[in-house]
Amino acid sequence: MQQNVESIQQDVEKACQISQRPIDSVTIICVTKSVDNETTKQVVDLGFSHLAENRMEKLLEKQAYLANYKTIKWHFIGNLQRRKVKTVINQIDYFHALDKISLAEEIQKRALSKIKCFVQVNVSGEMTKQGISPDDLLHFIKDLKDFDRIEVVGLMTMAPIDSNLDELSHYFNQLKKLQQEIASKNLDYAPCTELSMGMSQDFMPAIESGATFVRIGSRFFES
Repeated sequence: MQQNVESIQQDVEKACQISQRPIDSVTIICVTKSVDNETTKQVVDLGFSHLAENRMEKLLEKQAYLANYKTIKWHFIGNLQRRKVKTVINQIDYFHALDKISLAEEIQKRALSKIKCFVQVNVSGEMTKQGISPDDLLHFIKDLKDFDRIEVVGLMTMAPIDSNLDELSHYFNQLKKLQQEIASKNLDYAPCTELSMGMSQDFMPAIESGATFVRIGSRFFES
């Protein structure tokens, strides 16, 4: 895994150099959903403190296994069913897939403190992708005004897996423009300063377009 880590760090540094950004402006989230508890522990021992899961059961299991590691920041990515919100929401630091008012209502009901949320935006328009359409984003953000348990820290998207480099840049730049538009509103409940975009196969163009959080899984664990 050490070689994989070094390769990831080199690519992040290269993308930051290309975009003339400091390397500490990008947070690497290790997506550990495909690996066991001990492998996840190895990631933390290598210095990575941001971990992501997409299933309630695995999240709780790994949190119990790593209970002595107090510096871990837990991210929940992917779909969160409303019936599972009460179990998950107070166990995480970031939620990356807010895209429905009904889900926001459940978070508001169950959260014991303010939750850092990314609004998921479907910039590519894929029918199979979840997320708010770009045209509906501002209205959706405004509808969150009275949810004092939700802080919209940024936007999240996933590009189509078969996108070429030009298409990736288009999608990621589109999300960057939307993020800047929301941030310019100076909404205290939606500072929207962050961008969660880019995964193992496309995090470099995401960083070049302004990603502040990249979600990397398979690159950590490939042999």
